[in-house]
Amino acid sequence: MGVLAHCVIFLIFQHLTLSYDFKEGLYNSGQYEFVKDPSLNIEKRSPDLDSESSDHIRSRRSADQGDCNRLQGFDTELTNNTQTFSFNDLSGSVSLAWVGDATGVILALTTFQVPFFMLRFGQSKLYRSENYGKSFQDVTNLINNTFIRTEFGIAIGPENSGKVILTGDVSGSLGSRIFISRDFGNSFEQQDLPFNPLMQITYNPRDANVLLVISNTNELWLSEDFGENWRKIHDMVCLAKWGMDSNIFFTTNLNGSCNERGMLDLRKTADYGKTIKTVAIKIFSFGLGGKFLFASVMTGTGTLRMIHVSTNQGEEWNMAQLPPVGHEEFYSILSANDDMVFMHVDEPGDTGYGSIYVSDDRGTVYSKSLDRHLYTTTGGDTDFTNVTSLRGVFITSILAEDGSVQSVVSFDQGGEWVPLQKPANTKCDSTAKDPDKCSLHIHAAYSTAMKMNVPMLPLSEPNAVGLIMAHGSVGDAISVMKPDVFVSDDGGYTWLQALEGPHHYAILDSGGLLVAVEHSAQPIKDIKFSTDEGQCWHVHQFTSDPIHFTGLASEPGARSMNVSVWGYRDSLLSQYWVSVTIDFRELLTRDCEDQDYVQWLAHSDDISDPNDGCMLGYKEKFLRLRKASVCLKGRDYEVNKQPTPCPCTLDDFQCDFGYYRKENSSECVEQPDLKGHVLEFCLQGKKELLQTRGYRKIPGDKCEGGTQPERKEIDLSKRCVNDLLGPQELLTDGHLSSSAPIVVTVLIIILLSIVAGVLFVKKYVCGGRFLVHRYSVLQQHAEAQGDGVDEPLDSNHTRASNKTGLHDSDEDLLE
Repeated sequence: MGVLAHCVIFLIFQHLTLSYDFKEGLYNSGQYEFVKDPSLNIEKRSPDLDSESSDHIRSRRSADQGDCNRLQGFDTELTNNTQTFSFNDLSGSVSLAWVGDATGVILALTTFQVPFFMLRFGQSKLYRSENYGKSFQDVTNLINNTFIRTEFGIAIGPENSGKVILTGDVSGSLGSRIFISRDFGNSFEQQDLPFNPLMQITYNPRDANVLLVISNTNELWLSEDFGENWRKIHDMVCLAKWGMDSNIFFTTNLNGSCNERGMLDLRKTADYGKTIKTVAIKIFSFGLGGKFLFASVMTGTGTLRMIHVSTNQGEEWNMAQLPPVGHEEFYSILSANDDMVFMHVDEPGDTGYGSIYVSDDRGTVYSKSLDRHLYTTTGGDTDFTNVTSLRGVFITSILAEDGSVQSVVSFDQGGEWVPLQKPANTKCDSTAKDPDKCSLHIHAAYSTAMKMNVPMLPLSEPNAVGLIMAHGSVGDAISVMKPDVFVSDDGGYTWLQALEGPHHYAILDSGGLLVAVEHSAQPIKDIKFSTDEGQCWHVHQFTSDPIHFTGLASEPGARSMNVSVWGYRDSLLSQYWVSVTIDFRELLTRDCEDQDYVQWLAHSDDISDPNDGCMLGYKEKFLRLRKASVCLKGRDYEVNKQPTPCPCTLDDFQCDFGYYRKENSSECVEQPDLKGHVLEFCLQGKKELLQTRGYRKIPGDKCEGGTQPERKEIDLSKRCVNDLLGPQELLTDGHLSSSAPIVVTVLIIILLSIVAGVLFVKKYVCGGRFLVHRYSVLQQHAEAQGDGVDEPLDSNHTRASNKTGLHDSDEDLLE
């Protein structure tokens, strides 16, 4: 069959309009790449816990399912609204990107490359659709038949700007070339660059005319007129990111090497490079998440480092108060928003697990949330998933004492974790020790890293309230057998086995329509769909000539009624790409009306109970579509919710710093290693004493009155060591003045006089903890020099290399 024999799909994660780089679960970025390569087969867009003993199991909402045969005659309508387009080229890959919202515009870039000795020969073709992929026009002439660098992809502007950037490959040139469009790809202008970009050009999320990029000589370049003119704003830049309010943060090294991590300066500019301010020195790495700016800073010894957090864009810093970690442990930011941070803290040794800690609203004080959290030793993969369809819900995996992988869920933003309920229409698999005490286990990143037959990660959408689609198995732990597709319609409380075997799936019409295609090595011709949130599934044959399936593509936002099935067919001498687009609009013959909706109380199984449904301090009632209603929500559908505040209870509080909850208990007790210790920590360089009864309010919780556990932070009016908050003359951009020798001498004397004190403070400040962290979140400086793709800090090769001793511990860094 040759090198082009098989096709598979994987999502391209390009955080072009986001200011964070953390693992936030799967989302539809609107960009896909389909590749004819059998090695690519993934579409990515604690103690044992007993599910039967949990107090947080909720029944499914009213089952008004009705007859699965109520939908008749759909084949004719769908056949009449199915369009097939064949691409007449030999490309081995095709990249897709939706341009704008509700425009129907898709750009498809096909690429054919042939390596020849040290050279690379290739051809690109550009296609454009204005009808959601039902037909395409070859517009390669708009880019002068230039070969487009596939590693940079198609850079789509933020919001609905209509801006597009393609980066071309210019042979024999010292510079590079881009093609820019201001009209949703309808026309392109050619612009030559005075540099070669090292990574994809990024947009200012708040102004699509402003572009930023690092060159292959580590120069930072900026354009304020959408690429027409460029100016260099700094030399020797290792990593650059957009912050809030158009701030630009970047690390630099005056010695000319990005390999000297720990000796970098963190700088920022708020006026596009006209003025530049150093906000931290001795930086190992940095990262952004929500309102938080993180920096990993070397200590005075030069071998350890500490994590600092800023909530005002680097103007003031606090040290993160976390448990001690050894030389080979690491930290990993799992999720961060404006309210809080989820952080994984690794256990000593090659355990493959650690603990999840959750922060306060300043990102500085942390408390333990979950033990034995799975984070693979060799791959750096975690199953931590943010369920975007219901607030406060997260799913992840733990590594049990017997070495099995088990799934747990939190409905209160990390306050408590419980197993997932066993679906009522399933039986425990044959490996279960106790058939009466098994639960559902979800396949996520860990399963894909283990090369299991899991083509998609869990999927949820903010406008499809309560809906989750995921692969999983039922038993004592995750099974290595072929997974099935499960659906939850209440945010993860209850589940239904929806489809047998692995599938590719998508959510359309704000959850009113689910579609799926079986994951098979054989050519396919059928698509499955459900109009009742996965209870009943119908099969439609979309083609009489089966195609080798590569994946589904749908417009981001889950509002569209169109889905494209991509694949290829074999001809006598070659293989050619095929896109089959199915428009479900005519299937749903009427718009939804008021009587099609039913009131639903989230986090509750009894809407009439005045004490039920309180979560994170308030209740939320939603209008949810009845399962029996076959109607169109439409693109203008908005989630209808009615929030009501609740009185505070202990469920509205996390365990405070130095406290934790035992298994199956809501009471917070002191951590054994801190029992009897004075709880002190550093905030803005000042030592503070914490007086607590073990509880602090969950960030974002909106409860009122009720139970209010006592908690005080007392300023002890004592300074504590903070390398980042050093002498101000070190945090300026100017050169040393004529008084520099005197300043340096004084500093040396001061430093020598406090060496012993530094060690003492490190030991006893913050409850006797060493505040030296291995932070793992974002793309490494070294990776930034390679391809510019944003990844979590402890990426696969980084952590593996560290654990095998190929690199020292400083390979694990905050990005």
